[in-house]
Amino acid sequence: MSTADKSLLGKDTPYCAQYDASLLFPIPRQEKRNELGIEESSLPFSGLDIWTAYEVSWLNMKGKPEVRIAEFGFQVDSPNLIESKSFKLYLNSFNGTRFNSEQEVIELMTKDLSDASGEIVGIEFKPLTGHELLFGDMPGENIDHLDIEVDNYQVDAALLKCTSEDVVEETVNSHLLKSNCLVTAQPDWGSVVIKYTGKQIDEESLLRYIISFREHNEFHEQCVERIYTDIMKQCAPSQLTVYARYVRRGGLDINPYRSNFEDEFDISRTQRQ
Repeated sequence: MSTADKSLLGKDTPYCAQYDASLLFPIPRQEKRNELGIEESSLPFSGLDIWTAYEVSWLNMKGKPEVRIAEFGFQVDSPNLIESKSFKLYLNSFNGTRFNSEQEVIELMTKDLSDASGEIVGIEFKPLTGHELLFGDMPGENIDHLDIEVDNYQVDAALLKCTSEDVVEETVNSHLLKSNCLVTAQPDWGSVVIKYTGKQIDEESLLRYIISFREHNEFHEQCVERIYTDIMKQCAPSQLTVYARYVRRGGLDINPYRSNFEDEFDISRTQRQ
């Protein structure tokens, strides 16, 4: 089994400039899902992990570089996630390799990433000219202005409280999400949106809960699934979407969302991306 501690994270690694699919390091999703009581056969949510890569390049047949911004969509029910450093190394292995066309690169990446993750991966290339990557505000009301005391920086689901039994439909967001890489403990900064229908969640308790990830070590995808699972257990909303946009590291940003009622969500990038 591929586990995070066996990856290239935190290790000195030479860059390979010739195409090499073996650089990809898949990690089974189920190990962390077992901690949350999520059964492989009946996921409680749908969703995607949307990766944006800002450092995609290859050579055409004349040796001239081509550059693109790429977006990758990994299915939530794929058996494996891809460790981010291995993904960066894989993308960089295209830098010195010649290809006949952009389509050839897309088809090769689609095959490699689908094989590694265990499900078909969607890929879109975007040119650096003639295409606007617009910033957007996170949906819902921002709760970062709340004047709260915080003394817990390790994840604690018990922090989550509901204000009443009245059912509300609400969307809130926060830019105070910070966790750390599972292997290297390097900081991962993010913004999170929580959209739900159910008993109203106390905003102060929700903000304390989000801040409690500050010293928590886990991958981006795992943090979002933990937030989803904890809110479901503590507050039992009938509908829930949790969506996060993380600040890019190594030319990649990772943006997971999980939902039990909607298949699409606003994925505009934030100012920090």
